[in-house]
Amino acid sequence: MADFPKTARVVIIGGGAVGTSSLYHLAKAGWTDCVLLEKNELTSGSTWHAAGNVPTFSTSWSLMNMQRYSTELYRVLGKAVDYPMNYHVTGSLRLAHGKERMREFQRAKGMGRYQGMDIEVVGADEIKSRYPFIDTQDLLGALYDPSDGDIDPAQLTQALAKGARDMGAKIIRFCPVTGVRRDKGEWVVETAQGEIRCEIVVNAAGYRAAEVGKMFGRKVPMMVMSHQYILFEEIPELAAWSKEAGHKLPLLRDVDTSWYLRQEKNGMNLGPYERNCRAHWASADDRMPEDFSFQLFPDDLDRLEYYLADAVSRVPILGTAGLSKVINGPIPYAPDGNPLIGPMPGVPNAFEACVFTFGIAQAGGAGKVLAEWVTEGQTEWDMWSCDPCRFTPFASEPDYAVAKGMEVYGHEYAIYFPRHAWPAARSRKLSPIHDRIKALGAQFGSANGWERANWYAHPGDDTSEEATQTFRREGPWQKRIREECLAVRDAAGILDLPGFSRFELEGPGAAEWLSTQITGSVPKPGRIGLAYFADDKGRIVTEMSVMRHSEDAMTLITAAVAQLHDFEWLKRHMPDDAPFTLTDRTEEYSTQILSGPKSREILADVGVADLTMPWLTHQETTIAGRPARLIRVSFAGELGWEIHTKVADTATVFDAVWKAGQKHGLKPFGMFALDSLRLEKGYRAWKQDLSTDYSVLQGGLERFVRWQKPDFRGKTALANEKQQGVSKRFVTLTVEDPGECDAPYMSTLWHDGKIVGETLSGGWGHRIDKSIALGMLRADLTEPGSTVEVEIFGDRFKAVVQKDEPLWDPDNQRLKA
Repeated sequence: MADFPKTARVVIIGGGAVGTSSLYHLAKAGWTDCVLLEKNELTSGSTWHAAGNVPTFSTSWSLMNMQRYSTELYRVLGKAVDYPMNYHVTGSLRLAHGKERMREFQRAKGMGRYQGMDIEVVGADEIKSRYPFIDTQDLLGALYDPSDGDIDPAQLTQALAKGARDMGAKIIRFCPVTGVRRDKGEWVVETAQGEIRCEIVVNAAGYRAAEVGKMFGRKVPMMVMSHQYILFEEIPELAAWSKEAGHKLPLLRDVDTSWYLRQEKNGMNLGPYERNCRAHWASADDRMPEDFSFQLFPDDLDRLEYYLADAVSRVPILGTAGLSKVINGPIPYAPDGNPLIGPMPGVPNAFEACVFTFGIAQAGGAGKVLAEWVTEGQTEWDMWSCDPCRFTPFASEPDYAVAKGMEVYGHEYAIYFPRHAWPAARSRKLSPIHDRIKALGAQFGSANGWERANWYAHPGDDTSEEATQTFRREGPWQKRIREECLAVRDAAGILDLPGFSRFELEGPGAAEWLSTQITGSVPKPGRIGLAYFADDKGRIVTEMSVMRHSEDAMTLITAAVAQLHDFEWLKRHMPDDAPFTLTDRTEEYSTQILSGPKSREILADVGVADLTMPWLTHQETTIAGRPARLIRVSFAGELGWEIHTKVADTATVFDAVWKAGQKHGLKPFGMFALDSLRLEKGYRAWKQDLSTDYSVLQGGLERFVRWQKPDFRGKTALANEKQQGVSKRFVTLTVEDPGECDAPYMSTLWHDGKIVGETLSGGWGHRIDKSIALGMLRADLTEPGSTVEVEIFGDRFKAVVQKDEPLWDPDNQRLKA
């Protein structure tokens, strides 16, 4: 083709709603030299058969932001680009059968209100007035979202495409990409029509994203589900009502039964998310075809029989309608159900905007986020929920991705409870002492695939999955968590912590370079310290512990779930010709946390270490004849050490410490107890209290900023913020008479009837016997003793601002003993 472009700044692979939205938003940002390549016709993947629902509801702060932005964009897009669009804002009702669902709705209402949305929680008596054809028997209430609705996916895609073209971007249809290669620091995208040389490539290939990912040497963590919805013929009673009312019914979702029901003209559209679901293209005898454009799978109505019967009993007029058509098409799923948006791990100048389960609802916001990643290198909202780096390689294994995708699909509307652990595809990564702690009663959760003890059950305790499906503080775990916390307080506890992310940074200039990347100082040899990494806007990117061995040899330790995120951040900012190296050693080591006033005595019985070395030091030693590194730190806030060992030595070291500890009252403790203990110390948790939604100064971390350093990333932005003053600030709150529940993430803080902040972490402190919330509060209200109200699942409770010091052992005397 004569007009086929030879060069571009950005090439996007995939012409669905997300790909065209990415192109549109890049062009809006001024990057008009961009080309979108589509294998077939625009919308030919999942977009063409999508139902087109556009909800704002989510209990994820970032996903709610993204979906809210989509609804706001879609309201004005047609006029803005001069393209006709069928976008019906009908509102929606989500039905609640039980108390915990009503709590989830109250939480979503609070989050939505904070973002400026008028979400309501209504009683069962109000549902009928909004949806006259419903049987409200056994319902407690519903969540009403006035911004919900539906849109024609093809029209949306074409409108985005037209808007992008009008600004100068190009779209080439019927142009499959056949390969990519690096050449002189650029990408060459190979297609059936020729090659395009570009700076940046975006994988927006939907359910074909794994196929495109392979071209980059990337295994995309995803699978493909078969999703069906049923279209029904016209219902005269509905047609008459709609004509008289002058609008459509709200979209109805029975989230406890797992289906949605939408008025489609004067008929209905029923979409279940069935437990007896089916994966496609997941085995050797069921491979993805070379081309599946505008195609569907055969109907499989037997899977939907239960859901159809339930919907008919809930909305009886549905039973009077004839079945018109069944849509059964491929929908991609990541292992947690969220999309992948952001830099492609391990691949320079490549990005992902793919694996969208709700691509129509999220396309607008996804385009905005992707464009920010590409043009600015950072996003307005913290988007960890969608960051491709949240998955490490194990999650790309087909059996894992399929099992988790099916679990998410079958529980699409499930409530995510704080003590619940999803059971599918577990035991991927086991501690060297997994069997030992399991025998002690460990109840496991998973972090980046690593099995870790959440709490330790005693014989007779209810360890069923059903018991954990609650927001309530009390449960079979609560007594045990308290016992574990008090053991750490009064004697000693040991926590098995496999999977700590561990990177070795070494070579000439390593410390000097690291100093430019962190806000504070690099610790001296023999010492360990916390280091905070800021982005160019001064926002919190991550926290790592820096353990310095010699002048230019350090170990960087970070959270298990941060492994790929933090490694990629470091690699991305290292000079291409760096004389130093960064190596991931995570799989080679394991860690145990020994903490409590008796921990020194226990270690004295098993090793030859110098146990008088002060807080924030580390040393090599031997325990039971095996090498170990003792680090004098404690996330639990008591006298204690981290014991780091090679995997092969871990069991021997644990056995020796466990045996020696029995006469000193040593008990095992789990992650739930550790969370309680760290709240009492005001210690921040990664991606809860520490995220790019806040600056380093807002996070109360100025003590980790060394202003006298010549330069560090984010220094200019932080200096400007310091001069102007922060608008909000990190605080510790104690909640008075909190009722049954502690504050979850993003609970709203109120003062004099106005929203003044949000909680980040919440839980019960067993050493102080109080409910604690860590949060962000309007700066003028952060004086100790000030009172606010914290909204917990719809109810407001008095909360008191505490001093900027730990609630437990405020002078750290026990920690440094």
